[in-house]
Amino acid sequence: MLRLPDVPPGRLPRRVPVRRALCLVPLLLVAVAAVRHRGVLAAGFGQLRTASWPWLLAAAGATCLTWVAAAFTRQGAVVQPLPKGRLLATQFAAGAANHLLPTGLGASAVNLRFMTVCGVPPARSSAALALYLLAESVGRLGLLAALLAAFPDALRPGTLLPAGASVPLLFGAGALLAAAAAALALVRRLRAAVRGFLRDALDEARSVHARPVRALALWGGSLAFPALQAAGLAAVGRALELPVPPAHTALAYLAATVAVALVPTPGGLGSVEAALVVALVAAGGPAAVATAVVLAYRVITVWVPLVPGALTLGALVRLKVI
Repeated sequence: MLRLPDVPPGRLPRRVPVRRALCLVPLLLVAVAAVRHRGVLAAGFGQLRTASWPWLLAAAGATCLTWVAAAFTRQGAVVQPLPKGRLLATQFAAGAANHLLPTGLGASAVNLRFMTVCGVPPARSSAALALYLLAESVGRLGLLAALLAAFPDALRPGTLLPAGASVPLLFGAGALLAAAAAALALVRRLRAAVRGFLRDALDEARSVHARPVRALALWGGSLAFPALQAAGLAAVGRALELPVPPAHTALAYLAATVAVALVPTPGGLGSVEAALVVALVAAGGPAAVATAVVLAYRVITVWVPLVPGALTLGALVRLKVI
């Protein structure tokens, strides 16, 4: 009789290549996303054929620098030094994960795992993630406010939202805040967990800001990241002769991304394109040209890096970096 090897309860046999299988998951998700959005892909690549290549290369360069800016911000959010090469590779991989999972979850999961592997305690990792998200939001909103102050007539706000949409949005935001407040007031364990998390987050923030190099990396990277993204869109606009000044294009980008920040779609696929087209039209661009610019921009910033990013993610899983 053939006797199978004993396997401890709760564990898979060693012959099951779990990590090797996990390496293939990102590529599978990329294939699914590409099939679902094949029309957008075809249209985007079609627009690239008529564009000015020097400006497209500038947009590609700005996109590459966003991963460097993200690495600076991630390092600035944690006191413990992180390995630079692996940190940069992780940001590239996190970008792919962010476009395959609901907005923010992919990158957050990858970076939390990376910090844990690097020896950062879970409480510190979560606090560093919260500090990163706060800094990134402040940087994006700060740039948007600065551009709105410098160019108050760049956008026609009435065209950004459908008629009558402001009241439901405000009502929904108020309802979410009220539900969160009620949950904190009624659930003691949740209140204790939130109190402990805030204590850890404040301790991490104080430790980071006690080191000028970390604070500079945190806030410099959080400002550079959205600025480089907006510069990439402005460069694509110049490549396709969008009749909107670059500063106004950057303002439209920041307004659109802030507007869709709470939309739980993978990487904003679909929602970001629509919001960017609306914002560029609000900035004075023709609808046809604005659509072409957005499609080409998303190909450069999302679809072209997606396969190498997924391969990098799989390699990092295989090498146990994450």
